[in-house]
Amino acid sequence: MMFSGAEILVKSLLEEGVDTVFGYPGGAVLEIYDALYKSPLRHILVRHEQGAAHMADAYARATGKPGVCFATSGPGATNLVTGIATAYMDSVPLIAFTGQVTCDLLGRDSFQEVDITGITLPITKHNYLVKNVENLAQTIKEAFHIATTGRPGPVLIDIPKDVSLKKTNFNYPKTVNLRGCPSFGPGDPKRIKEAADLIMAARQPLIYAGGGVIISGAHKELQELAELADSPVTTTLMGMGGFPGIHPQALGMLGMHGTKYANCAVCECDVLIAVGARFDDRVTGKLDEFAPQAKIIHIDIDPAEIGKNIQIDIPIVGDVKQVLHEINRKLEQKKHPEWQNKIARWKEEYPLRYENGGSLKPQYVIEQIYEVTRGEAIITTEVGQNQIWAAQFYKYNNPRSFITSGGLGTMGYGLPAAIGAKVGRPDKVVIDIAGDGSIQMNIQELATAVSNDIPVIVAILNNSYLGMVRQWQELFYDGRYSHTEISGPDFAKLAEAYGAIGMRVTKPDEVRPALEQAISANKVVVIDFVVEREENALPMVPPGGCLNRMLGG
Repeated sequence: MMFSGAEILVKSLLEEGVDTVFGYPGGAVLEIYDALYKSPLRHILVRHEQGAAHMADAYARATGKPGVCFATSGPGATNLVTGIATAYMDSVPLIAFTGQVTCDLLGRDSFQEVDITGITLPITKHNYLVKNVENLAQTIKEAFHIATTGRPGPVLIDIPKDVSLKKTNFNYPKTVNLRGCPSFGPGDPKRIKEAADLIMAARQPLIYAGGGVIISGAHKELQELAELADSPVTTTLMGMGGFPGIHPQALGMLGMHGTKYANCAVCECDVLIAVGARFDDRVTGKLDEFAPQAKIIHIDIDPAEIGKNIQIDIPIVGDVKQVLHEINRKLEQKKHPEWQNKIARWKEEYPLRYENGGSLKPQYVIEQIYEVTRGEAIITTEVGQNQIWAAQFYKYNNPRSFITSGGLGTMGYGLPAAIGAKVGRPDKVVIDIAGDGSIQMNIQELATAVSNDIPVIVAILNNSYLGMVRQWQELFYDGRYSHTEISGPDFAKLAEAYGAIGMRVTKPDEVRPALEQAISANKVVVIDFVVEREENALPMVPPGGCLNRMLGG
């Protein structure tokens, strides 16, 4: 039986186990949407294509399965770009399908034509322009394989309209064999032994865990390593939840907005075990003073990350889960009482703190969210101070419970991410911790949540500023607040206009009741928390500074 390219696309997605796609129709994808109309796939109609990419991205982060989004040609495709770049920077398996003008019109500056494969070349693991319908099923199989193997990432498939119309037989490949897509195992046995020996010889070990721990599902192996080696654990923003935040060996986040005790540990450790992390600039600060006393073990599935920013003593390329399993087999139980006493002293001297006076503090709101949800919610964030406070004052005890834009720092990510996460994990309370500036970048997706009955909660930390930019202007530009004061709408009334529940909270004693009411409502809820206007996200390492010299620590 012959099927159109559009029908082949839908059938291929079903073969891959896809249950939900996020998208927005247009002229170049009408055939695809007609095929969707007749399929069992759930389609979430977004209000902006950027929202579709972020929803698919967060669906993938929350479930571990690849996310899928659709857009039409031209501006529909370009509206996906920020979301694709966000997924690329954070190693998220995302498949983006875009419509394209017919093959005979390619390269002619046709209406709504854009070279989306050229545009997205630097921000995808791979991309395709499919000119022959007979290649479509094979291409989709390859795309899912590329997106989900090794270091995950986004793949884009551009489909001209005539390819969607043409018919051929449908035979979905069972396997795929691609050059340049190696499989990664437990790493070099020689390096594994060297790493185990170094860990056993360490007196002040420290584990630095990144998002690779969560991607590989290595959280249990990481905890076993920490407990065998008696090593404290600090995580990156992307690694939060990979090690229980309530564990006595947990140090929280390191780096620019990390805890002071985590940064002190980095500066004094003698062996640093970097697991699925990439030594980005917000973690390291001044490169030549990062972990100055330490021998460094770096475990990563991507060989390009080894030695990219920091000189490594023992590099191990492999799947994090398998590598940690092999290392753990070679370890014996160690105890480092002096090192642990020093860590305990730093925790006592430099706790995360804030002055909790009469006004409503954003940190207090985060603490209450943690207490009300008992740490069991999925938290998404926008970007800025709200993101940092969410990382500092909520304890993440489970993987895939903290979903945020790390590498790209995308404002407008949190609300669509909350929707995507809730679609993937309907059993979880999902809360977007937002700023009043960032939330307005994709606030139209409230309509998506309401119309599809996706009960997410948006907690807006409203200080009427672009808070993080204002903070930098205060600290580094002599308080010249250049265009960072931002007036917003009445968010409670705006929520009601979209059909959601709107609340406004101005006092500390109103916070917990509002959160409890929002959770019990099981509806789309927006809570406008009017917080202290010039509260800063501290401690903070000045840009390019050393980790042991923090402001407000």
